[in-house]
Amino acid sequence: MTKLKKKYVPHLPSILALCERNYYALLRLLPDCDSVDLSYTFEINGQLTYKITIIESTRYTSTVQMSQIAGNTPAFLRPAMLIRLYHDAKVAEVLEIQRVKRLQPSYEYPNIKMHQRNEKFMTNLFLAEWLDFCFNQKNQKQPVSVPSK
Repeated sequence: MTKLKKKYVPHLPSILALCERNYYALLRLLPDCDSVDLSYTFEINGQLTYKITIIESTRYTSTVQMSQIAGNTPAFLRPAMLIRLYHDAKVAEVLEIQRVKRLQPSYEYPNIKMHQRNEKFMTNLFLAEWLDFCFNQKNQKQPVSVPSK
């Protein structure tokens, strides 16, 4: 008897709750998300530097890039992602991570690029943890965010 593998189906309420959490976390770190080309830099312990740049801002959406710009890790291992904030729905979604564009809600596994079945959810979860880390570091040491044009 052949056992059929059940297809992964994303749990929409969990994904939406995570995206809402990321939206509010980004708003806490970005006091002015309406200004295009504005950047905030977060230095952590003098070893890590993170940068959030507002790339595009419209009435209903903002697009930001978040990346690690300094540290002891090689450039190809430094996290970088493109995030869209939907102001009407109050959610933030990762659009691109490490130059991987258009993440699918689910993937068949195994696949050629070895994406996990729940890659999109895991990427947004990574963003949530990264934002929590930046926010916690920001509150421990003042000033850490420096807006620049």
